[in-house]
Amino acid sequence: MTDFTMKTDADGVAIITWDVKGKSMNVLSLEGWDDLDALVDQALADDAVKGVVITSGKDTFAGGMDLNIIAKMKASAGDNPAKGLFEGLMKSHGILRKIERAGMEPKTNKGGKPIAAALPGTALGIGLEIPLACHRIFAADNPKAKIGLPEIMVGIFPGMGGTTRLVRKMGAMAASPLLLQGKLNDPKRAMQAGVIDEVVAADELMSAAKAWVLSEPTIVKPWDEKGYKMPGGAPYHPAGFMTFVGASAMVNGNTMGVYPAAKALLSAVYEGALVPFDTALKIEARWFTNVLLNPSSEAMIRSLFINKEALEKGANRPDVADQTVKKVGVLGAGMMGAGIALVSAKAGIEVVLLDQKQDAADKGKSYTSDYYDKGISRKKATVEQKEAALSRITATTDYAALKGCDLIVEAVFEDLGIKATVTKAVEEIVGKDCIFASNTSTLPITELAKASARPDQFIGIHFFSPVDKMLLVEIIKGKATGDVAVAKALDFVRQIRKTPIVVNDERFFYANRCIIPYINEGIRMLREGVNPVLIENAAKLVGMPLGPLQLTDETSIDLGVKIAKATKAAMGADYPNDEVDEVLFWMADEGRLGRKANAGFFTYDDKGKRGDLWEGLAAKYPASDDQPDLIEVQRRLLFAQVLEAVRALEEGVLEDIREGDVGAILGWGFAPWSGGPFSWLDMLGTPYAAERCDALTASYGDRFATPDLLREMAAKGQTFYGRFGAQKNAA
Repeated sequence: MTDFTMKTDADGVAIITWDVKGKSMNVLSLEGWDDLDALVDQALADDAVKGVVITSGKDTFAGGMDLNIIAKMKASAGDNPAKGLFEGLMKSHGILRKIERAGMEPKTNKGGKPIAAALPGTALGIGLEIPLACHRIFAADNPKAKIGLPEIMVGIFPGMGGTTRLVRKMGAMAASPLLLQGKLNDPKRAMQAGVIDEVVAADELMSAAKAWVLSEPTIVKPWDEKGYKMPGGAPYHPAGFMTFVGASAMVNGNTMGVYPAAKALLSAVYEGALVPFDTALKIEARWFTNVLLNPSSEAMIRSLFINKEALEKGANRPDVADQTVKKVGVLGAGMMGAGIALVSAKAGIEVVLLDQKQDAADKGKSYTSDYYDKGISRKKATVEQKEAALSRITATTDYAALKGCDLIVEAVFEDLGIKATVTKAVEEIVGKDCIFASNTSTLPITELAKASARPDQFIGIHFFSPVDKMLLVEIIKGKATGDVAVAKALDFVRQIRKTPIVVNDERFFYANRCIIPYINEGIRMLREGVNPVLIENAAKLVGMPLGPLQLTDETSIDLGVKIAKATKAAMGADYPNDEVDEVLFWMADEGRLGRKANAGFFTYDDKGKRGDLWEGLAAKYPASDDQPDLIEVQRRLLFAQVLEAVRALEEGVLEDIREGDVGAILGWGFAPWSGGPFSWLDMLGTPYAAERCDALTASYGDRFATPDLLREMAAKGQTFYGRFGAQKNAA
């Protein structure tokens, strides 16, 4: 059974159809490459064939390449993976170049057979790189379709000619958002941008493509013509020079120099623009090989593509019947509850949004209305979609409205007593099979479940704020939580198109137990006299989206005070963060509660725009004359987080390191270039990581003490994915 098939019609147009059996969307494999190559040869050699249309047997064109191809290329090269990758890439370039040249005479550009691409829907990655090698790209007028090159989002860049062709087709400036940001467009916007050539009605797609093929069109690509000039100017042209200067500044400003793919992409574009097209393809292939061999890219692909996809497909779902949610009750219509109601209604789920006061419930429902109004103004949503979503939300104060709910998500005030009262009131109304979930971010699920008559049906579903933007959902199993509750939570998260991780119940669960030490370490350094500018920039230069002080402002300082007081009450004499509390409590007493108060570690204007660090910090905690090295600050900030991740694994809070890595990146933005805490430790090597922990412990205390698990793995020379990844990935 082949992925590509070909049929020639009576008009002499060969239709090559891509249809990978058993897949909802086409992905390209090594075998698929061979199939396509053979069919192109056959079509070009057949005198009865006047031209070719490449299309899909599905309602989409393609979702990209099977990234396992990369692993196969490496493995086939034995001791020289760079050679294997480069040769594999050049073979792929040869296939696409064969399509592009289509049998034309090399010197005169005469002859050749026109080849069109007909895209019925989404075309991503290699699914766009193949069409870019064709002579004309037709797309069906499908507003839901996405067309683009998102490779940069998983730590690589378009390396099958997409980078070189797009830049030569559009110019470096116009291509930059598509290449460097992975921007996706619907077909009409893709045509406006110059990525594709025509958008036609879906039922006219094939007839339009065939008609063009039979029209005896000119098929020579501009870059194969004599006198070709790159749109916007080549690097040695005054205009082009300024484009590349600006692009370099933009890349380094956005990536802080820690994402190898962005720098490699820019190098491939710049160097490729100086040479003929075929040489540019070799340059692209060399830089792509460089990126693929970089451990950062390998880790990002594993975490942000392979592992993320596995978790979204239910890699750790219990083997119970389908638990699709039909009606969800959301208790509490504040920011979190309103966000949960929005994403649920958007997914087609009936929602009951309940609060103590009708005004509060109505305000919570209006969050959905405002969300769609913004989308409509940006032409990303329709009035019909808004009305449909609002029709699914019932805003009420009446508990009786919860009848028929098969899932409850409680998002009321973080107080054990209030949550217990709400739990009991709800269970008197809902059916015995209804699952009850708490959205708590700090309170133990096992403790909350004591208020339930059915603790096996009680679970934690921890959303991150803002709910509609954050991709991660943390599912917390209490000691009595049963498999059906876990499956219900996972199926719900899948319905609302979020990525779930499942963890066991311990203080702060997983995400918060890792992010709080990061914040605390930054505040400790401030108190010690480390310049806050150094602290914040060290964090960003190692890949964190926000420095610890800015993150504290965003989450609010009074929340930090509340968590500190509750934690100290629970831990008593074992509480380790009095130094941090000194700073936090002082800030709170000064009325500097963070962004929400327009006053925190940073200053803010009347519109809430962040300014500089507050001058009062220097007066209270002046920077010492002897400042630490940048690397030392970065090590403290990163190890504060990763050691908690290791302890979470050691204690059984985490059961799967894939969830630890994916959760860290999506939950709080842990240095995505690293692939997550466990991937980062594997990059360092456990022996070196243990050495660094020992040095940090000697300098700063036991919070950096090497966990027993890490010490054991260091002694054995083990990696986390070597020890803990194999059995999970095989499951």
